[in-house]
Amino acid sequence: MNTEKTKIVLGYILVCLVWGSTWMAIRIGLDSITPFLSAGLRFSLASILLYLYMRLKNIKLQTDKLSIIIYLATGIFSFILPFGLVYWGENYIPSWLASVLFAVMPFFVVLFSFVAFPGEKVQSDKIIGMLVGFAGIVVIFSKNISSELNFSIWGMLAVLLSGAMQGGTAIMMKKYGGHLNPLSLNFVPIVMAGICLTIVGLTTENTSTIRLDIKAIVTITYLAVFGTIITFTTYFWLLKRMNVVILSLSSFITPIVAVILGWLFMGEVLTSRDLLGSAMVLSGILLANIKGLKSYYLLAKSNIS
Repeated sequence: MNTEKTKIVLGYILVCLVWGSTWMAIRIGLDSITPFLSAGLRFSLASILLYLYMRLKNIKLQTDKLSIIIYLATGIFSFILPFGLVYWGENYIPSWLASVLFAVMPFFVVLFSFVAFPGEKVQSDKIIGMLVGFAGIVVIFSKNISSELNFSIWGMLAVLLSGAMQGGTAIMMKKYGGHLNPLSLNFVPIVMAGICLTIVGLTTENTSTIRLDIKAIVTITYLAVFGTIITFTTYFWLLKRMNVVILSLSSFITPIVAVILGWLFMGEVLTSRDLLGSAMVLSGILLANIKGLKSYYLLAKSNIS
C-alpha cells in the first residue's frame, strides 16, 4: 500500500474512532453545561487553537467569492444548525439513540448525490451495503429502541435533521470545495459556530445551572481538539480523496465505537446482539467497498507481476 492510501486508511480509522467517542463526551459534558453554550465553548476553543496553528504554518484563507460562499454555507449547515440540534437533542435523548439516528446521514448523501452529480451512478453494492450497515445499527440498539421510544420526539427529530444537513453539506463540499485547504475550510465555520452558539447559549439558556468543573473542562477540551480540529480537518482532507458515499459510511461505525467504549470504560455488557449488529455493520461497509478493494487488489497484483 502506497503512502497516500495508507494516510487515507489511517485518516478514516481516526475519524471513526474519535467521532465514535464524541457522542459520549457530549452527553457527559451536558451534566455540567447547558447545550448551546457547551457547543459554543467547544467551537470557540477549537477556533483559537486552529488559528494559532494556521499562523504557525502560514496557511492563508482563500477569499474568492466561491470560497466565501462555501465557508458561510458550511458554517451554517454543517456546524451551527446541526451541532445546535445535536446538543439540544442529546439533552432529551441518550447518546446511543442520537448516534443511531445520525446514522441516516449516508442515505441523505446518496439522495443529494443524485441531484448534484446526475451523471454519476450510485452503484447498487454501495446502496445494499448501506442498508445492511444500517440494519446492523438497528440490531445493536433494537432492545433499547423498542423499550425507550417514549423519549422526546423533538430530540429525535433534531438529530435526524442534523444528519440530513450534514449529508447535504458533504455533497456541496465534494462538488465545489476541492480547491480549499482543509484547515481553512474548517476554521471559518467553527469561528461562526463558536460565536453564534455561545451567544445563543448566554441569551436563551439558564446559566445559573452551569458548573465549570473538571468534567466540563475535560469534555470541552477533548471535543475542541480531537472532535473538531483533528477530525474535521481529516474529514475535509478525505473528501477530496474518497468516494463521498463510502466516507459517509463512517457514521455506521461510530455507534459500534460507542458500544465498545461503554463496555471498556463504563462496565456495560457487550451482548450477542451487539456482536451480531457489529458484524452486520462491518459486512455492510465491506460490501460497499468490495469493488474498490477488488480493483486495488488487481492493481497491486499487476504491479507485483
